[in-house]
Amino acid sequence: MNKFRTHTCGQLRRENVGETVRLAGWIHSVRDHGGVIFIDLRDHYGITQVVIDPEKAFYQELERWRVETVVSFGGKVVARSENTVNPKLATGEIEVAAEDMEVLGEAEVIPFQIAKDDGAPEAMRLKYRFLDLRREKLHANIMLRSRVIAEIRRYMTGIGFHEFQTPILTASSPEGARDYLVPSRLHPGKFYALPQAPQQFKQLLMIAGFDRYFQIAPCFRDEDARADRSPGEFYQLDMEMSFVDQDEIFAVVEGLLEDVFSKFSDREFTRPPFPRIPYREAMRRFGSDKPDLRNPLEMIDVTELFRNTEFKAFAGAVANGGVVRAIRAPQVAGKPRKFFDDMIKFAQENGARGMAYIIWTGTEEKSPIVKFLSREVIDGLKAAGGVEDGDALFFLADEEKTVCKIGGAVIPELGRQLGLIDPNVFKFCWIVDFPMFERDEETGAIIFSHNPFSMPQGGMDALLSRNPLDILAYQYDIVCNGIELSSGAIRNHRPEIMYKAFEIAGYDRSVVDQKFGGMISAFKLGAPPHGGIAPGVDRMVMLLADEPNIREVIAFPFNQQAQDLMMNAPSEVTLKQLRELHLQVVLPKKEREKIENAGVPPRG
Repeated sequence: MNKFRTHTCGQLRRENVGETVRLAGWIHSVRDHGGVIFIDLRDHYGITQVVIDPEKAFYQELERWRVETVVSFGGKVVARSENTVNPKLATGEIEVAAEDMEVLGEAEVIPFQIAKDDGAPEAMRLKYRFLDLRREKLHANIMLRSRVIAEIRRYMTGIGFHEFQTPILTASSPEGARDYLVPSRLHPGKFYALPQAPQQFKQLLMIAGFDRYFQIAPCFRDEDARADRSPGEFYQLDMEMSFVDQDEIFAVVEGLLEDVFSKFSDREFTRPPFPRIPYREAMRRFGSDKPDLRNPLEMIDVTELFRNTEFKAFAGAVANGGVVRAIRAPQVAGKPRKFFDDMIKFAQENGARGMAYIIWTGTEEKSPIVKFLSREVIDGLKAAGGVEDGDALFFLADEEKTVCKIGGAVIPELGRQLGLIDPNVFKFCWIVDFPMFERDEETGAIIFSHNPFSMPQGGMDALLSRNPLDILAYQYDIVCNGIELSSGAIRNHRPEIMYKAFEIAGYDRSVVDQKFGGMISAFKLGAPPHGGIAPGVDRMVMLLADEPNIREVIAFPFNQQAQDLMMNAPSEVTLKQLRELHLQVVLPKKEREKIENAGVPPRG
C-alpha cells in the first residue's frame, strides 16, 4: 500500500462513503466555519474537501500551515448533506473527515495566488513557472498538449507513418531565421547549429527509402517573439512522404486535423476537403496569405471606377499604376463619426496616407468624397460592393503591394470592431500556388519568393520558357482562423532543375554545390519524388485551448526577450569554459559601459 495515499484527490465518489482512505496533495484553500476547518486538497487529478474537527490533536498546527503546503490526510469518506453538494467538483458529493495528518512539504508565502487569478505580471509568472503550472487552466492546457501529441502519434502510425529522430547538433544552413550556434570544443573555430527544422534530414530519409516519416520535432530559431510564436524553440509535427503529389499530402493533413479537432474541441470546424486559395487571390481579396475565413470581409477591386473621376487623390494613384480597393462594412450607417475617424487613423498607423468612405443611408450617400463622384460612379460602387442600405464602403488607393498590406490589417480590425468574427468555429484553408520568384525591390534582381527548394510547376520547361515572375511553385500553407499552422512543398529532387532555379535567382552551380552539396549529392544517387509539411504543435494546441498567447500552452516558455526567468538563461559561463571552447567574449559598447559603471571586472 502506498504510504502517502490510497486514492487521488479526483477519485472518490459517493460509493466510497464509509471507507477509510489517505489523500495527499497541496492545500488549495482553507475555510474556517465556526471552528470547523474545511480544506480543499488538490493534486494532479482534482480536488477533495477535507474536514478537520477542532477536537483533533493536530488542529492547533493549522495556524502555521499556508496554502500550497503539501499534506497527507488519513480519514473516513462521508457523504455531504444535500444542500452542501458541490456540482462543480467531480468529488462534490463527498468529503473526507480527517483523523490524522502529516506535513510532507511546507510552503513559504507564495508570490501570487494559485486558487484564483490575481493578475500577477507575466514576468513573475514565468519566474515561478512551477507555481503557475499548478493553476487549473494552465495545468489543463499542458495536459491537453500531451493528449494532442499522443493522438497525433496514434493517428500517424495508424496510417503507415514511422517516427524517426533527426540530429539536434547539425550544420548551419541558410533558413528563414538566425541559427542558434554551438561552439565545438574538439574543432576550434567551428560551430554546430541547432536545427531550425529537420528539413534536409527528412528529405534524406526519403532518399534512403523510408517512404513515410514523421516526428514531433523540436526546432530552434533565434527570432523575436509574437503572440503565436515562441522565441528560441518550438515543436512541429514534421512529416515527409515519397511518391506523392500535393493532393495526397493535403489528404493526410486534412484527415489528421479532422481527427484531432473533432476529439479535442466541440467547436465547429471546416470538414475536408479544405478550400484552396491561390496566393495571389488571397493577397488580392484579403491582403494576407493567412486569411481568417471566419471574417466575411474582403477587398473588392474598384480601380476602373475611379480612373476618370474628379477625386484626384484616387484618380492620380490609378494613373500612376496603382489600384483602388474597397471593403464593405455592413450596417454601419448608425455608427458615430468617431468610428469612421478611428478606422481611418488605424489605416494610417498601418501605412495608409488616408482612407476614404461612403455611407449608403437609404436616402442619401454620406461622405466627404461624393461631391467628386458622378451618379454613375456612385451607383457602380454600390453594385460592385454588393452594398445594401445601411452599409458603407471603405476605400484604399496606392500601389498594389501597399494596398494589400494595409487592407490585410484593416480587414481583421474592421471584422473585430463589427463583431463579425465567430469565436466558436475553426475555419481551415490551403494557400496554394505561391510564386517561385519575385523582383527585389531595392536591386530589381530576380530572387526566390519563399522556399528555393520547392518544385516549380511545369518543371524544367517552365524554367526555360516562362517569365520567372509567372512561374508558380508546388508550395502550400495550411491556415486556421488567420494563423499559419505550417508551410510545406513538393520538393525539387532533380539536380538539373535545382541548378537552373538557382541560376535564375543569380547563383551559379558552385554556390549550390558549396552550400547544399550534401543534398545535391544525394539527389544524384537516386531520389524519389517527395514532399511534406510540418504543422506547428504549439499553434494547434493554442487554437484548441482558445488561448491568444502561445506561452499559455508551453510548460516552460521563454519570455519575449528569449529569456528563461526561472532558470536564469541565457547566463554567463566561466572563463575555464570559454577557454575550452577557444572563445573570447567581446561585449557591445553599451554592455561594457554598464559593467564598468557597476564596478564589475569585464569577462573574456
